[in-house]
Amino acid sequence: MKTYLPISRKMILCAGLLLGLSLSTLAEDQDGFLRLEYRNPELIVDLGVGLWAWPLPMDYDDDGDYDLVVACPDKPFNGTYLFENPGGKKLPVFKAPKKIERGDRNIRVSFWKGKPIVTRRGISYPNFRQQGFKQGQVLKVPGQIHPKGRKLRAQQWGHVDYDGDGDLDLYIAIGDWTQYGWDDAYNDQGRWTNGPLHGYLYISINKGTDQNPNYQKVFQIKTPSGPIDVFGWPSPCFADYDGDGDLDLILGEFKDRLTYFENTGGVQSPKYSDGKFLLNSKGEVFRMPLCMIVPVALDWDRDGDTDLVVGQEDGRVALLEHLGAMKEGRPQFSEPQFFKQQAQYLKFGALSTPYSFDWDEDGDEDLIAGNTAGEIAYFENLDGGNPPRWAAPRLISAGGKEIRIQAGYNGSIQGPAEEKWGYTTLSIADWDQDGLKDIIVNSIWGKVIWYKNRGKKGRPEFAEAQAIQLTKPSAKPSWNWWNPEGHNLVTQWRTTPLAIDLNSDRLMDLVALDQEGYLAFYERKMLNGKRLLLPPRRIFKTQSGFSYDSGHRVKDKNLPVGSLLRLNTGRAGRSGRRKIALVDWNQDGKLDLLVNSTNAHLLLNRAEKKGEYLFEDMGKVHKLAVGSHTTSPCLVDWDGDGVKDLVLGAEDGHFYYLKR
Repeated sequence: MKTYLPISRKMILCAGLLLGLSLSTLAEDQDGFLRLEYRNPELIVDLGVGLWAWPLPMDYDDDGDYDLVVACPDKPFNGTYLFENPGGKKLPVFKAPKKIERGDRNIRVSFWKGKPIVTRRGISYPNFRQQGFKQGQVLKVPGQIHPKGRKLRAQQWGHVDYDGDGDLDLYIAIGDWTQYGWDDAYNDQGRWTNGPLHGYLYISINKGTDQNPNYQKVFQIKTPSGPIDVFGWPSPCFADYDGDGDLDLILGEFKDRLTYFENTGGVQSPKYSDGKFLLNSKGEVFRMPLCMIVPVALDWDRDGDTDLVVGQEDGRVALLEHLGAMKEGRPQFSEPQFFKQQAQYLKFGALSTPYSFDWDEDGDEDLIAGNTAGEIAYFENLDGGNPPRWAAPRLISAGGKEIRIQAGYNGSIQGPAEEKWGYTTLSIADWDQDGLKDIIVNSIWGKVIWYKNRGKKGRPEFAEAQAIQLTKPSAKPSWNWWNPEGHNLVTQWRTTPLAIDLNSDRLMDLVALDQEGYLAFYERKMLNGKRLLLPPRRIFKTQSGFSYDSGHRVKDKNLPVGSLLRLNTGRAGRSGRRKIALVDWNQDGKLDLLVNSTNAHLLLNRAEKKGEYLFEDMGKVHKLAVGSHTTSPCLVDWDGDGVKDLVLGAEDGHFYYLKR
């Protein structure tokens, strides 16, 4: 019998050498984790950083074309990255990213006399290209900028010659969450009872010079209807969009829209009309694919009008090209054209949730993954190597449409700001036992569904989603404003629905959290010739007397040995979020449990009888923190040695491999 041994850095590095991996291929600062690379030099994929993209387009290398500098504040892909433009085209294939600085949020770039000036809250970096964040100039503004005691989530500072006097003034954009709160504010009709997000814009006029600024007390920009106020995360973009010589304004927001404010007062005395949402070519409100958008204004294609470069939540960056026309009093822009890069690291949006499976039945393990956008994608293993060579992700369709689960107005317990999130997490199994593997999915809703495979072996094709049903009406989390339909299975949001034949009776069961956060067994039975799923039973216990909150393990001294295993004690927005995998980790013949944490916690099964589960928490499998939001453990055996290795989906959308 093999026993569990802690994994040391030396063991990991030695394993890497035995696999033919140079130390330089280990992901930077990952201390033993390998960030999976495509190993596919000719491949082109969407340009992207980790979770949250703050674009800073500029000619960073001073070669006459625009490069993309993108700041990313997440873990573990924290950094400010240079994507070099190798060819000067409007839509070049950028080089793979090179880290040039630490990452941060609320970073803006302004352009003055042909040069970029990068700003953070209260600090300006006029020599960013040469010095990065090493030497900044403090921006002193007298008085209080925004009322004290407010809950702020965006404080974006930038430069603009607001009054047209030839020197740089300041804008300060504030995202205020005070009225919105955070979560659990729907009434029983599904209406949000808290307030909206607010996005305000302040100006501080410079009465001095650029060399010796003298910033004045701030004032809010107003329209005829009152102070400018968008749905959080304003990201101001001043430019002459209508070609009349003065500075108009476009603001982003926390969700997905862009609002245009026309300057009707001229260069030196700006006055702004009420905001109008930008429209697409169909005359509908323009929307970016994801939320948390960050627009930046510049003439990217150098054709004389001002375009928008827009980052979004999943780390991708898009060009919205100004089409040189106005329609219904608004400038017209192209649909998002997402920038491309030379492929480097596997990535699928943010908070990726991988599952390893031979999708095309060619004898090697592929990866299937969900993400925050509510999509599901397939990464093809091209060579069966260790690690493999990969193809770019391909979105999976069901019923003839790409899968995209979204919260909509009231599907997220954290409110309508999250309407475009989906948080898909999944497993693969032959759910209906017809010889073809199906997809079982949970999401932001907590509704467990499955996609029937109606294709052929090696060529999956999926029907529209169907609810997984119990033999009795499903219980629901107490904070859900809505009730389950019929016998449809409902559990906590963002938790893995693990399809597994747990009791070895040749019927596919489910292991998942129940409505109160306990790990539960949903047993499959044949009744009257039908495969039916029984209500959850709490058969998993703890040897150590512990439970978990939404993020980390917490000990409860009042829990005796043999207490039921509760993987999340949190409620509402702090509930769920658990990603799990069952595996015989120490090869003693019993299934152990891997649970997401800052990497993954290992819970060894110490039960003496077969079919029983008494878990001892052995702590994290490695000291490294791979994420602060969550991870998603996945088991692989690329070297075919019969010992399962670990791949973690991380909040940056990348995948981290730990060879055991």
